[in-house]
Amino acid sequence: MKKIPFLLLVLLVTSLFNACKKDDDTSEQLEENKKAFLENYADIVYASYEDSRTTAVALQQAIDQFVSNPTEAGFEACKTAWKAARIPYGQTEAYRFYGGPIDDEDGPEGLLNAWPLDENFIDYVAGNPDAGLINNPTDYPEITKEVLEALNESISETSIFTGYHAIEFLLWGQDLNANGAGQRPYTDYVAGGTAANQDRRSAYLKVVAALLVDHLNLLLDEWQPTGAYRKDFLENTDVNVALGRIFTALGELSKGELSGERMFVAVDSGDQENEHSCFSDNTHVDIEMNYKGIENVYFGVYTRINGSTVSGISLDDLALQADIAKANTALAAFTDAKEGINAIPTPFDQAILNNEALILEAVESLSDLSDRITDVGFALGAEF
Repeated sequence: MKKIPFLLLVLLVTSLFNACKKDDDTSEQLEENKKAFLENYADIVYASYEDSRTTAVALQQAIDQFVSNPTEAGFEACKTAWKAARIPYGQTEAYRFYGGPIDDEDGPEGLLNAWPLDENFIDYVAGNPDAGLINNPTDYPEITKEVLEALNESISETSIFTGYHAIEFLLWGQDLNANGAGQRPYTDYVAGGTAANQDRRSAYLKVVAALLVDHLNLLLDEWQPTGAYRKDFLENTDVNVALGRIFTALGELSKGELSGERMFVAVDSGDQENEHSCFSDNTHVDIEMNYKGIENVYFGVYTRINGSTVSGISLDDLALQADIAKANTALAAFTDAKEGINAIPTPFDQAILNNEALILEAVESLSDLSDRITDVGFALGAEF
């Protein structure tokens, strides 16, 4: 039997040792980068909730000012502030679906952004001027935070009394206009003006705006640098378990919630009441911001309302280390999803009726994005 020359044997052993060492170094670097990503993720979550609170406070201030002196200009300022508040909050939807502070058993999600909303529970509607809590002082003599919180979703899934969409309805009213948003007059809040119970409507609007800020503060407390959930998430949770939560959130938002509940259901039913912001015709912004939230997390960058950015190690960086093919496939899926969303004409309620095919193409691309993101999660060893 031929003997391997000693020098060649040494070279083979050295080569194998160096290859193993390189693999170990790469693995160690990937694990360190996972931890760095989680830190950046927590920073992004906190910053976007802080921006959501800041814009909610601005909305509350606009509402308080309007109620104290109702004018048409003040009413329009409230609507502008509501739309501004939807931009950062829409991006935070990417932190749901894994039992975090937003939607654990005590989470305020249902008090913040629940929909669809049956407006009959809040105020007058076409054909029923006496509908809603506002027009029922006998059963609800006082309109307080406690009353609205207790009633929210207590009668049915659509008995929504609080949150962004309750405020939206109080500002725009029903959308009965095929060519635009709801046309509620500001005089609904003027003593002796249109619609009865102007004082109760004003009180409701103030209370629900204050509740919005309260509920966002709960999330900020949990995700601030010294927050209880953030500390547990970063220090006491296995890295791959934490990654699994994040991938679950991105996958569920992209496929189940955004492309499913918020887009496909609206098309399938043909009912504008099933679109997310049906009173203001702001649904296209909701869709764009929900998608943007997925991008923020995956690419590790969040642009704040003041123009500054929070950024660091991203899931894309990790994916390129773990599986280049899956990383590139995910990148292509992001491009397709964004193009699909951008192709949907506005307003969304008219697209439901006239551009079904374009919406369904976006639905399909978002569903595929969910699958490709999940593939990356498995490649990284995330525990779902």
